[in-house]
Amino acid sequence: MAMTFEAPAVEQSDRGVTRAPRLSRYARPLLGLALPLTLALGWELVVWLGYSNGRLVPPPSRVLATILDLARSGELTRHIAATLWRVGLGFVLGVVAGTLLGAIAGYWSLARRLLDPTVQALRAIPSIAWVPLFILWLGIFETSKIALIAVGVFFPVYLGVMGAILIVDRKIVEVGRIFRLSGPAMIRRILLPAVLPAYVVSLRVGLGLGWMFVVAAEFMGASEGLGYLLIDGQQLGKPAQIVAAIVIFAILGKLTDWLIEVATAPLLRWQDAFGREQGGA
Repeated sequence: MAMTFEAPAVEQSDRGVTRAPRLSRYARPLLGLALPLTLALGWELVVWLGYSNGRLVPPPSRVLATILDLARSGELTRHIAATLWRVGLGFVLGVVAGTLLGAIAGYWSLARRLLDPTVQALRAIPSIAWVPLFILWLGIFETSKIALIAVGVFFPVYLGVMGAILIVDRKIVEVGRIFRLSGPAMIRRILLPAVLPAYVVSLRVGLGLGWMFVVAAEFMGASEGLGYLLIDGQQLGKPAQIVAAIVIFAILGKLTDWLIEVATAPLLRWQDAFGREQGGA
């Protein structure tokens, strides 16, 4: 007697390939909010029950009230706009420089031998170490801040592009040569699709470093920006303002990362990747 069984944990597609059930469009973001909301509500409950006074680590209700006060006074919009401008411009400059130098170093071995040792040495320098040098060279105004952010974005983009080019499958390149593709055609039809997934990851990593470097940049004599809110909260003993600035940093960082993910999704639609099969975020 033939025995059959059913696997309820998976769904059968029309082509007979088993796939895990996908989360709905709205369930995935809500699932991502579960952990921070649980932690926030838990700490609010701890303070409300009197187990902590919430002085050094204010409860979410106090942080929210601080954010609303800053929004009503117009300060929040001004600080967010200043930080977004610095991160946006620094990100663009860092991406352009990292992409160009990474592509040159990855595609041309002589350029890689000349450039890469120096770039790797500079990459090991802590971000704070650049601050006095940029102040000396560029002053304490916007130019030095944007330059510092661009430096932070540059290195992951450079490494991502160069590394992605170096690991392109040689057999794919040989196929292009068999079909006698020209240099530009080889780049457009072979190298670019192979490099693009790693390039998108490097953009997201670079953006994350840009948000981290903007804090160091806004410590350089800034009078506005979320980094300024952090320093102001520390000097005036306002822990709720410090936590509020950190929360806004986290929200803006996630939103900008999501924008890159959405903007590049059509370029990666050809991928038959494990994450897509699993219904990734």
